[in-house]
Amino acid sequence: MSLKPAVKVCRRIAEIGREAWDACAGNPAYAGNPFIRFDFLDALEATNCAIERTGWGPQHLAVEDDEGRIAAVMPLYLKSHSQGEYIFDHAWADAYERAGGRYYPKLLSAAPFTPATGARLLARPDVRAGEARALLLGGALSLCERYGASGVNLNFVIEDEWAWLGEQGMGRREGQQYHWLNRGYASFDDFLGALSSGRRKTIRRERRDAQAEVEIVALTGADLTEEHWDAFFRFYMDTGSRKWGRPYLTRAFFSELGERMADRVLLVMARRDGRWIAGALNLIGHDCLYGRHWGCVEDVPFLHFELCYYQAIEWAIDHGLPRVEAGAQGQHKIARGYLPKPVYSAHWIADPALRAPVERFLEQERAAVDQEMEWLEEAYSPFKAGE
Repeated sequence: MSLKPAVKVCRRIAEIGREAWDACAGNPAYAGNPFIRFDFLDALEATNCAIERTGWGPQHLAVEDDEGRIAAVMPLYLKSHSQGEYIFDHAWADAYERAGGRYYPKLLSAAPFTPATGARLLARPDVRAGEARALLLGGALSLCERYGASGVNLNFVIEDEWAWLGEQGMGRREGQQYHWLNRGYASFDDFLGALSSGRRKTIRRERRDAQAEVEIVALTGADLTEEHWDAFFRFYMDTGSRKWGRPYLTRAFFSELGERMADRVLLVMARRDGRWIAGALNLIGHDCLYGRHWGCVEDVPFLHFELCYYQAIEWAIDHGLPRVEAGAQGQHKIARGYLPKPVYSAHWIADPALRAPVERFLEQERAAVDQEMEWLEEAYSPFKAGE
């Protein structure tokens, strides 16, 4: 299958279309990730979350085969800030601008507002992956030059892409998250049996206290209604206003998510005296449950741990999912069975004066991250010795 050398730039993912995009995103090599699917990315644009006005100007790339069909795509955004990314480059931006440079705009390939690993260089399964990747990356670098952007960044890439991008001369960055791995557990109690006695007792107490005064409901598919989204949006806005001041997602986005991807949504809600008081939003992949957002309007001891961590583990065990990714940051997750795991990004800085110190920093950072993950697991793992 031959590919045309020209790379198309699309200002809306709708210009590519669901069928063509998902033919690439559905490649069995990385299919099943909900955040790279057309419906998720298009919902963000259709509800004014990821658009030029919010600093996420879509610049998606598409490569055609010799028959004029879309053969490869890349989610790409022209960013006017570094918010909503979870891979932090603010120090680079500050240093460059103090030296007289202009860091923004920059180009970013990612699932907006989503710290979840996924493929970024997407190709149909009948297309040579190396050729498609080279064309997409070349298109991004050309677009970077056209816009005078500071660089091209790919966040939360899969490890295979990360290695390939490093071979192309991009700086490789490593960070960490906390993931729960299903070691063939038959039940939540089976999982608890793998923990030290102290952690086992603590988790049982936390679950008992969290559930004492509330009813917990796990909703997916046709069970999701606008009533649930109304309640969850209140929680989301409350958490956002207390944490960072400007939540990214609109109320309309959650309705779109429920309309388009209900079977990929797991909404765990808590109700007290007939009133919804808290909720945790997860998205379901073929091999992972992704924890995304949490919020509450009443304080209940340990309810956050119950809805975000323990309910997710229990659901993953019941449905045979190999792992749970609980989102960004949070060393407190280790005590709940979520251990440190690496996450990857790749960066090409246009100005050599900034590129060289950034690459030196990344080399030192990778070594430090590896050491920290090893130390955290050794010092704080809740599992029995040898598990």
